[in-house]
Amino acid sequence: MKLSVAGTGYVGLVTGVGFANLGNDVICLDVDARKVKMLAAGELTIYEPGLEELFRRNLSGGRLQFTTDVQTAVESSDILFICVGTPTDKNLQADLSAVDSVAEAIGRYMKDYKVVVNKSTVPVGTAERVRGIIREHQSEEIPFDVVSNPEFLREGAAVKDFENPDRIIVGTDSSEAREIMTSLYRSLARANRPIMMTDIKSAEVIKYASNAMLATRISFMNQLAHLCEKAGADIKEVSRGMGLDNRIGPRFLQAGLGFGGSCFPKDVKALIATLHHHGCDADLFEAVDRINERQKSVAVKKLRSVLDLQGTRVAVWGISFKPKTDDLREAPSLTVVRELREEGAEVNAFDPVAMDRARNVLPDVSFFEDPYKAIKDCDALVVVTEWDEFRNLDMRAVKALLRQAILVDGRNIYDPAEMRALGFTYLGVGR
Repeated sequence: MKLSVAGTGYVGLVTGVGFANLGNDVICLDVDARKVKMLAAGELTIYEPGLEELFRRNLSGGRLQFTTDVQTAVESSDILFICVGTPTDKNLQADLSAVDSVAEAIGRYMKDYKVVVNKSTVPVGTAERVRGIIREHQSEEIPFDVVSNPEFLREGAAVKDFENPDRIIVGTDSSEAREIMTSLYRSLARANRPIMMTDIKSAEVIKYASNAMLATRISFMNQLAHLCEKAGADIKEVSRGMGLDNRIGPRFLQAGLGFGGSCFPKDVKALIATLHHHGCDADLFEAVDRINERQKSVAVKKLRSVLDLQGTRVAVWGISFKPKTDDLREAPSLTVVRELREEGAEVNAFDPVAMDRARNVLPDVSFFEDPYKAIKDCDALVVVTEWDEFRNLDMRAVKALLRQAILVDGRNIYDPAEMRALGFTYLGVGR
């Protein structure tokens, strides 16, 4: 099939490469000429495990192209995926300006039937909005269908998620579009991982509901972590005991410094705004958002309880919002660093892959290419992102390099008893 993908961020690039690898001809479209030039030259613009090999293979094979030419992308494709960003605007709603822009271009340049696929995370009712914009900008009435096909790609595992999806949600009111989307996804569907066909509005809600549920589990555990600290319980044991109940399961039950990234924070806020727009209460999700924002300040609060931060130097391990990505959007590390600087502390930092991006965002931080060098002569260490590299380091050497053996384990990756036996002042979350 001939596809175009508007937007070359994490979702758009993985989607475009993934479909090209399935044998489709894919044109990836973006308004950023510099990014398009880099991608066309074979230079990836994001870090995502497993993506580079597929990207290079399909680029050299001619199945994958990159362009800023909207007209060519629209006219050359049968299916057009909208994978642009929908960030939170000043009113805490999803900013649909990029979606609107793509829809306008589709209407202006389409000359025959198209299936227009909303893969961006958008509020319920956006498909109707896109349909209206396309019709408004058509020079003549040409048939088309709009489909909701929300993405469920986890950064750090996006290639795996594309190739082995838990489920494929397709919302459509058209039998023709249903047949086309079924054919497109047929090779990825499995008996226990189906293509779920539903109405458009339900598909739009499913995406927000899924992310809000996962965010709720995280905030649930983070609130319980405070009780565990006060009462002398261990949140890791509580999590394990809860997760053994097959009605609950173990995933997303880890306490820490809160969630970040491009999805959970903005999607919870957008869901709150959507509920209010429709005259519904949003108490639960407002609490989820509030707990998460508060949790990002836990690390510095803990440090203040054992150290006067003015004039100190603190090391931060982990800048990306989660392991296996270089994405800094809404990363808890940004709050940690900002609060440390406000308290008068200098900050050293290390991250396995995110430091190039971080240098542009955190200009007053000293970055090091090695975790041990980052902690030398520091008064404390804060672990913000649970990279696997941090789990097996020589903690005796870490203690020797630190000026003061203070360890704030923001992701509970170390054993408290072991760390204290080594002589650390150990501060976990809910432990």
